[in-house]
Amino acid sequence: MNDTPALPDGYLLSTDRDRVDAARVHHWLSTDAYWALGRPREKQDLAIESSLNFGVYEEGSGQQVAYARVVTDFAVFAWLGDVYVDRSVRGKGIGGALVAAVREHLRPYGPRRVLLATQDAHEVYEKAGFTPLAHPERWMALLFQLED
Repeated sequence: MNDTPALPDGYLLSTDRDRVDAARVHHWLSTDAYWALGRPREKQDLAIESSLNFGVYEEGSGQQVAYARVVTDFAVFAWLGDVYVDRSVRGKGIGGALVAAVREHLRPYGPRRVLLATQDAHEVYEKAGFTPLAHPERWMALLFQLED
C-alpha cells in the first residue's frame, strides 16, 4: 500500500526494545486495555522481551505515547497485539500511522499473513489493509485457564 500515513509532526517511531517504557506500557495495558486488564507486570515484561516492539515517542520529551508488539518468525507468520495509544494523544492519527508502520516493517520479510484480534478498532486496521478472516471456520484456538 502506498497510502502509509505518517506520524504527526513531533512524534517518532522506534523498534528499539531498550527504549520501551515497560512500566508505562504495563500500566496502560493492565488498567485500560480490555484484552489485558490485570496482566501481571512479569508477564508483560516477558512479552516485551520475546516480541518485536514498536513505540511512538514525543520528540521533545522522549515520552512514550503509543505501543504495539509483534510475535513473528520473520518468515511466514506474524501476530500483531497490544496496540495501545495513550488517551491524551488519541485522535491525532498516531494509531493508524503505528499500524501502517508495523505493516511496512513486516513487508520485506514476506509473511503470508499477519493476524490480530480487535473488539472495537476495526476501522483503524482496515485502513492498513486488514480484512476479516476469509474462512474463520478453518481457524481454531487453544485457550488455557489462568490460575488465580
